[in-house]
Amino acid sequence: MPRYEFKEGSSNKFWEITLEGNSFTAKWGRIGTDGQEKTQEFDSEEAAQKEYDKLVREKEKKGYALVEGDGEDDDEDGGKSVTGASNPELEAAILKDPDDADAYLVYGDWLQAQGDPRGELIALQHAQGKATGAEASTAKRQVNAHIKKHQALLLGGLTKAWSDEELSVEWHLGFIREARIAKGDYDSELDVPETLKKLLAHPSARFLRSLTVGMVDMDGENSYDDVTEVIAKGGARPTLQSLFLGDFEYPDETEISWSHINDVSALYEVLPNLRSLRLRGGSTELGKVDLPELREFIVESGGLPLSAVKSIASAKWPKLEKLEIWFGSDNYGAEGGVEDIQPILDGKGLPSLKKLGLCNSEFTDALANALPKAKVLPQLEQLDLSKGTLSDTGAQVLADNAAAFKHLKHMDFRENTLTGAGTKLVSKLCPSVAAGSQREYDEEYRYSAVGE
Repeated sequence: MPRYEFKEGSSNKFWEITLEGNSFTAKWGRIGTDGQEKTQEFDSEEAAQKEYDKLVREKEKKGYALVEGDGEDDDEDGGKSVTGASNPELEAAILKDPDDADAYLVYGDWLQAQGDPRGELIALQHAQGKATGAEASTAKRQVNAHIKKHQALLLGGLTKAWSDEELSVEWHLGFIREARIAKGDYDSELDVPETLKKLLAHPSARFLRSLTVGMVDMDGENSYDDVTEVIAKGGARPTLQSLFLGDFEYPDETEISWSHINDVSALYEVLPNLRSLRLRGGSTELGKVDLPELREFIVESGGLPLSAVKSIASAKWPKLEKLEIWFGSDNYGAEGGVEDIQPILDGKGLPSLKKLGLCNSEFTDALANALPKAKVLPQLEQLDLSKGTLSDTGAQVLADNAAAFKHLKHMDFRENTLTGAGTKLVSKLCPSVAAGSQREYDEEYRYSAVGE
């Protein structure tokens, strides 16, 4: 608990305050006594933080001075250090080159001069990055203790979600580099979109590089509409390079088709430097894809609509190296076939593609017929046909055209419908082949591995 003391003339008083979520507790009285205590609650964590900062400033103006504690668990952020310092010019230098450690160190020096604990955190993490052996372990403990001690500033209104392990973060040179937000269980009261809004607005996330969102709603339909809206309305985030919507376990947390990605096209404008986009769920709509820096695109669906298939097939991906599509079952809304992904097979707009996944499909045998002549095949290093309906008939076609695949480094046929004979046919197509966990073949009822 931050403790302030005022000693002047006959006055010998203390004042302590602890902020937690949407409330804070203040304690005051003469030094040497237990004093009085009062807790105030507010409508929101932001309102509590605002009043907390106001009271600290008022006490400092009256001459109260922060007294340093001696324990790692003390939260000693007060005054200017609670709201933090900011230097737009030095931040711009980091934004220009987020990988330049020197830009962080210069900012760290300035922050330390302002009494902002982020400055010391930058220095501590820089030292940790250079340490080895026992020194590295010591440096890690120092970093963790510093973060815990100054969590009021470093996390603010995010502290409860972090303490409850529903927000996990990775710190890099004083700032949050990676973050994951998700409801922890069915009893969770976490408001995921609101927590995400706080995260994106928080100074500690100025240079966020990776964002993952898990379960948003465990009671009803799990939808990412509000999450997408928060990101889109939050303004451009040039440092964000990786986004994963739908990081949940299926079917344990929810079935994949009970979770809805919906329209994500509003994200493209605000995430101009996105390099990895992964979407897991149903009802996916992509619109006109415009992500010129993207290197990896993965969409995992139990039923991908035709509009999304066409969006992927018509997109221009100048730097894309990995494309993985889960088509799903027509029982859960999957649409389209080989003819709809012909532009992908022709390699149109995919000059850098090295890894192609055409997965969870109910037309895998048709793919087996089309792939040997696909124009994109010679440039590929890996081909993934897992979770589909590849039969021994399709496997025979692939084996008959083995020369077309021998340049590949890896092929994946897991969770298809091959017999032992079919598995043997595909096992020697290239140096590395995964063909385990085959499902039972039924000519009358063939389905993709992931539907519901």
